[in-house]
Amino acid sequence: MAKISQAAKKKYFEKIKEYKKLVNGILEGEKKLKIAMLSDKAGANYKKLQLSDENINLVSYYLLMNSLSVALLGVKNEAFLNEARKCCYKSIIYLEEIVSTYIDAPFSEYEDRLVSIEEYDDIKRYNLVRKLGFAIASVEDAFGINSKWKWSFVELEGRYTTVLKNLINLKTVLGRLNPSVPGYNERREHLDLAVEMLKRTSARYREKYELSTLRIDDMKQGIHYLAALKRLQILLGESEELEITKRKIDVWTTKMEADSKKKDEEKIRKGIIKK
Repeated sequence: MAKISQAAKKKYFEKIKEYKKLVNGILEGEKKLKIAMLSDKAGANYKKLQLSDENINLVSYYLLMNSLSVALLGVKNEAFLNEARKCCYKSIIYLEEIVSTYIDAPFSEYEDRLVSIEEYDDIKRYNLVRKLGFAIASVEDAFGINSKWKWSFVELEGRYTTVLKNLINLKTVLGRLNPSVPGYNERREHLDLAVEMLKRTSARYREKYELSTLRIDDMKQGIHYLAALKRLQILLGESEELEITKRKIDVWTTKMEADSKKKDEEKIRKGIIKK
């Protein structure tokens, strides 16, 4: 690799100085909001929505500073990329604290959580999850296809899929799928995104199982996301798509059980476990 000139380094540090200042400002604001949450329990979840959004903003600054490193120094800045990855997790965690981590569960089991943010309308919810999804994809792209974090992004994306689904009020959404109701486009697109991401996430867990871990838990997680997809398709009345999902669940479950049995037989043969 060519040696980086002092002039290039100087230009780089001058350019990122401003962005580092903005990052520090957001981090200070996060500390203050966390303190404010202690004395405002009723409004805590609205503050968590704000904190989730602010962490997405941090992602954009870390990615920008990495891009400057690539452009001016010719190298990725792994430290900035790791901070961006961590901020994606933080953004999701704030949302998980509000709407739960339930993948495949009746809406009634987490409905009460959405009551606490009912003033955060459907347009804001969709814009937030779209922004978060773009941030996660951008961080994954910045790391590159051969990154050591390649398979960890499957889990990150899965957790994103879960919160974007759980932010939808499934009790009222169908009654508001009318072009005359404000927020119709965002509501429709949010539902479409949930369906798309449930399909994608289940497929990525299956891929992770097949190409990397061979862990039954990964296959099982993929099936959980298919089950969540099935639940949503029933609600939306997507009968043809529903039948495809049901068949896929059956096929995947059969394979998982066969693979699990094969693993147990191998452990018995090796004396790792008793018959």
